[in-house]
Amino acid sequence: MGWLSSKSRDLNYEANSLNTILVIGVNGTGKTTSTAKIANYLKKNNHQITLAAADTFRAAATEQLQTWGDRIGIPVVAGKANGDPASVAFEAVTIAKESNSNYLIVDTAGRLHTKQGLMDELGKVIRVIEKQSKVSEILLVIDATTGQNGIAQAKTFIEAVSVTGFVISKLDGSAKGGVAIAIEKETGVPIKFIGTGEAIEDLAPFNASEYLASLFV
Repeated sequence: MGWLSSKSRDLNYEANSLNTILVIGVNGTGKTTSTAKIANYLKKNNHQITLAAADTFRAAATEQLQTWGDRIGIPVVAGKANGDPASVAFEAVTIAKESNSNYLIVDTAGRLHTKQGLMDELGKVIRVIEKQSKVSEILLVIDATTGQNGIAQAKTFIEAVSVTGFVISKLDGSAKGGVAIAIEKETGVPIKFIGTGEAIEDLAPFNASEYLASLFV
């Protein structure tokens, strides 16, 4: 299995510290839902979580994350519509530390209005967070149905920020195939989670052996 990344699929974690995860990706990939799913997964594993709705340019994303947060019992820090995403992230770090959260998970903007604008925005969010707390993970959400376009997206984000892992979304029966293999082989970045449906529980840590077996069912 030469396509496999040699890097760990486990989330980076430091005990007695705030571990900050940025969830990035273009709009429409399932980024906000994936953020909520990861939060739910970590809560089920006995972690204290704070969520940050830093996709301030899309009101629906903030509302969606707040709805998920209410449903799973996790606080969501949000700002004004079209406000500064970095200021939301900064406030969220402060609140997460005050509440002794193990994890802060930040849903970021996914506009591809201009590629450079999006990347500059992400860079600013990262710098602001790192004034207070190390960024532990940058997880890029890729829609399994996008094929080669997903690989192009991955390379674009990796050039701009230090992506530490992938979340492959929409990997249900209709989207089976080698997209996960191709993305990991092309980039060397490990897949950490897969999303297999719309429900909050439809997220699992990526298991390469099980995935390969499923391709031949």
